Amino acid sequence: MIDLRSDTVTTPTEEMRRAMARAEVGDDVYGEDPTVNRLEEEAAAWLGKEAALFVPTGTMGNQVAVMTHCLPGDEVFVEAQSHVYWYENGGIARLSLAQPRQIPTPDGLLTPDLLAAAMRPANIHYTTARLLCVENTHNRAGGRVQRKTAFDALAAFAHGKGLKVHLDGARLPNAAVAQDISLREAAEGADSVMCCLSKGLCAPVGSVLAGPREYIERARKNRKVLGGGMRQAGILAAAGLISIRSMMPRLAEDHALAQAIATALAQLRGVSCDPAAVETNMIMVDLDRSADPVVEALSREGLLCGTAGPQRIRLVTHRDVAGIAPQDVARAFAKALAQ
Repeated sequence: MIDLRSDTVTTPTEEMRRAMARAEVGDDVYGEDPTVNRLEEEAAAWLGKEAALFVPTGTMGNQVAVMTHCLPGDEVFVEAQSHVYWYENGGIARLSLAQPRQIPTPDGLLTPDLLAAAMRPANIHYTTARLLCVENTHNRAGGRVQRKTAFDALAAFAHGKGLKVHLDGARLPNAAVAQDISLREAAEGADSVMCCLSKGLCAPVGSVLAGPREYIERARKNRKVLGGGMRQAGILAAAGLISIRSMMPRLAEDHALAQAIATALAQLRGVSCDPAAVETNMIMVDLDRSADPVVEALSREGLLCGTAGPQRIRLVTHRDVAGIAPQDVARAFAKALAQ
């Protein structure tokens, strides 16, 4: 079975399993887990920030970030299909009591002009504009990359308007590899950044939230509020250290495989797939029919994937499918479409 549903299905490497088995641990809520402390120190340096916080999930990382930046009633600007708005169960409103303001874009990429058009002047009737959230890479836009120059310009504009900037970098390592820059450079304009270790970097669990030291100390209290105190979490942090130290360079292989799959699929009738739109490890496949029956037929052909719209299928490459042949994916699609 070829599983292209998501890079979240990656399994830990043998090196990770060995590190987890021998990890030195303590109680992280007391600040006494040496492996977690090491992970947070290295993650902060990796992302170019003063301090970092280990959290179990990217969603918790994003929600802790928003809680730490915002007061109840504040306005949070989000791209209309961004993960923090679309897939986090109303967390901004439920947990931070803040008001998300959606900004539609044609391609998932926010710009200073789009943000300026969404902002309102100071007025007793309006809530306080507090935070801009940017997703890079953008999931629902097909792994689209917010380029460094564009992100830096957007962040500078937001800062000039008095906003803080949170970077949802769940797949920021993919964005950095696609641009041939460091993660530190990719996160440079953000006040806070969340990065997942459990997607393309293959850790079994975990994300990191990084930012100024004082901000991270306040975030640690908010993590506790959300039940994120994980006690002997060094067993998990040990795998995360390997993610940080050695897993990023191989993401280029996932990007190349995604390109090859998109090129093979583009030859099929009934399928619209543009290889030029594949910037990282995601492929969006538009069909001339409903996607759900095709996904079911693909599973019978040994290929797992998911939908991203009524007539759209999403495929995601990752380490655990590195050896597959793009033509095998195209053949499975051809058979499924024939059904």
